[in-house]
Amino acid sequence: MVKIELKADERLDHLLAQQLRIVQSPSVFSFSLDAVLLANFCRIPYRKGKIMDLCSGNGVIPLLLSSKTESLIDALEIQPRLAEMATRSIAYNDLAQQITMYEGDLKEASGRFEKETYAYVTVNPPYFSTPPAGEKNKNEHYTIARHEVLCTLEDVVKTASELTKQNGKVGMVHRPERLLEIIDLMRRYRLEPKRIQWVHPTQMKPANTILIEAIKDGKPGVVYEPPIFVHEDGGYTAQIRGWLYGED
Repeated sequence: MVKIELKADERLDHLLAQQLRIVQSPSVFSFSLDAVLLANFCRIPYRKGKIMDLCSGNGVIPLLLSSKTESLIDALEIQPRLAEMATRSIAYNDLAQQITMYEGDLKEASGRFEKETYAYVTVNPPYFSTPPAGEKNKNEHYTIARHEVLCTLEDVVKTASELTKQNGKVGMVHRPERLLEIIDLMRRYRLEPKRIQWVHPTQMKPANTILIEAIKDGKPGVVYEPPIFVHEDGGYTAQIRGWLYGED
């Protein structure tokens, strides 16, 4: 375990199910349940092929995936502060030989990384089209993470496709209202949706999150996985507790 320095209001939080720690800051970035959902949805290779995580934030998805695979994981994040936080988390957990964090713009990724070489690309992109200036989150870090100010959904899908090898997979978490747009863009860039899963806050509420997995140059045909329900009886469901805390 490497000793690391925490800055300002940073804290070292637990990823209990994986027995890992992660550097977070309430004023810069803290991961959401969406990252946990995506990491558990994706059917990543155990050994064969490399993995790329786009829009990586503070590196939570690579950390979560590291307990499910022995494959090498690259991660790309445009915000220097978040990429640096992720690098410290990787070092603290002694995962530098498996996970490599890069700082940079995903729109330039296909010129920086070898094309069509990744077996799986994961992405938790900005969810919202750029709002009027007055409606943007006043915190720049959260604005970039949540709104399409530095990349669009098309940028994300295009880059994911360029990095994914033929018959490789792309896993994405997003909002249900943009599903048709996502499918249209995926097919435009040679990604065929194969698995879709809806996530509901409770059994009585509409889905507010969508998980989608596509195959590069795959044949048409999609499987709708059983829905995920996040809360019941005022707390997390057993499934979510297992993913968060490692409880049976």
